[in-house]
Amino acid sequence: MTSTSMARVAAAVWTAWACVGSTSAFGTPSLSARKGVNFATSFGTTSSTSTSTLSMSSMAMPTTTTADEISAENPLRVIIAGAGVGGLALANSLSKHDHIAVTVLERTDEFKRFGGPIQLASNALKIINEMDSDVFTKIMDKFTFTGDKQNGIKDGIRNEWYAKFDLASPAESRGMPYTGVIERPDLQDIYLKALPKGVVQNGDGVVGYKTAADGTITATMESGKEVEGDVLIGADGIWSSVRATMRNEPVRGDESGVSYSGYTVFAGELTYDSFDNGEVGYKVYIGPGQYFVITDIGNGRYQWYAFLARAPGSAEKEEKPDGSSMYLQNIFEGWSPDIHHILKATQENEIEQRDLYDRPPSVVKPWTDGNVALLGDSVHAMMPNLGQGGCQAIEDAFVIVEELQDVTSKKEVADRLRRYRNRRLIRSAAVQGLSRFASDIIIRGFDTPAKIVMKDGIKFENFNYAGIVTKMLQPILPIFFMIQFNFLYEGWKNRTVIDVAATLGFLTVGGFMLLLGAGFVGEAGVAGLGLEALFGGEGLGAVFGGFEGFEGIDIFSMF
Repeated sequence: MTSTSMARVAAAVWTAWACVGSTSAFGTPSLSARKGVNFATSFGTTSSTSTSTLSMSSMAMPTTTTADEISAENPLRVIIAGAGVGGLALANSLSKHDHIAVTVLERTDEFKRFGGPIQLASNALKIINEMDSDVFTKIMDKFTFTGDKQNGIKDGIRNEWYAKFDLASPAESRGMPYTGVIERPDLQDIYLKALPKGVVQNGDGVVGYKTAADGTITATMESGKEVEGDVLIGADGIWSSVRATMRNEPVRGDESGVSYSGYTVFAGELTYDSFDNGEVGYKVYIGPGQYFVITDIGNGRYQWYAFLARAPGSAEKEEKPDGSSMYLQNIFEGWSPDIHHILKATQENEIEQRDLYDRPPSVVKPWTDGNVALLGDSVHAMMPNLGQGGCQAIEDAFVIVEELQDVTSKKEVADRLRRYRNRRLIRSAAVQGLSRFASDIIIRGFDTPAKIVMKDGIKFENFNYAGIVTKMLQPILPIFFMIQFNFLYEGWKNRTVIDVAATLGFLTVGGFMLLLGAGFVGEAGVAGLGLEALFGGEGLGAVFGGFEGFEGIDIFSMF
């Protein structure tokens, strides 16, 4: 990437911004809090002999009222496929409006205490409080703050701090709660208890949908049952059936649009007596070709991650005769004693491995199809490095609520969902790209920093190109992190088309990091670490694709 190319990209972004102005004219009103209603009877399974709810409502309505008009008697029927954090946040907020009837269709038979902690960053916590202050209060009762502690990157070999993240200042300056973690089952339980009875229906997942001429949506279930509504939101995860139907592509496989990140992750969760408990939130240990993360998840519990560059399916292909803990101890031989101490304390049944997949938000492929829209991982699955996967799903839910809460006619829905896509495309692309960039730059770009040691004479440690560049990046990373966290915390309302200051910051600082890394990553690596990664695959295209008249432009062919 040359400085000329970087300048052209900056000019292109400025040009796009100038076409639309620094703020949008979406005119989104604030969320209201209306009385919850039991709306389960507004939905039903359809059959050849049944009469639809819409038809019955139409017969009962006065002749001066049309079936498209939305009211408490003729509510907007919203189907949500999937009861993850985004789907539940959306259902909870929509259910407070008496002219909207919500049903959540969840594949699993019942909710069990499964899954580890989820990070809720300041941007997500701010939204949750806006959407439902009671839910926010209950989350705080079970929350562990990490943003008010030391966080950052450590030299994995020397066990020295390399760079620290300031998560506190960006939150404090905006009056936001600090970033932290909550056990996923606890978060799910809080939302489930907040919802009216009958909203969530378990044991049958959505596998597809059909759209009638009048815009009515019929969701097809695994059982063969059909559920009719006016809106369908695909919150069914990275292997989304709603997305597959919308885009006419397979749920899984090469043609699904989901890409393997190049990394597998081992994760452990345990009760652990850490020497820095209460002082450090999370630590990222960097070194050649891999990295290790240790994070405090509260109540004496810790979680760790080991990220390794491996081919997909390595869990089945690589033998581990002595177990995963010993396998990783060998992989991280010579690294920080902190890593080995927590690995030795972890039981085999406390470790799991999974390959990491993500999905760049697409400019070319649709987010919406009439009255159907995608949310969360179904449209922008991302690497876990920034802890923004669930947070961005919550932002999706917030924007959908703002767009749907004041519709008066079902004919408005398709346009409102397109506005949701336009508001979310650029920001979600940037966050997805930053998440991938964080993995790529750490594994493929970082090494043990070069160091001059004044002991028994002068010693030069790791004075190769990679070590010198890693050392040069040390004072730059805090600046990049400052830009990054300010961007994440500032734009949660999704009412600005593009954050120009953050964009130029990413282009300038991120571009300099890429140029420094070019010598040791190589030509193919620079492409992988380039603007595609920084802005989320099609992210620069998203800058233009989010605006009227720019859809489908191949931005990279311009440079």
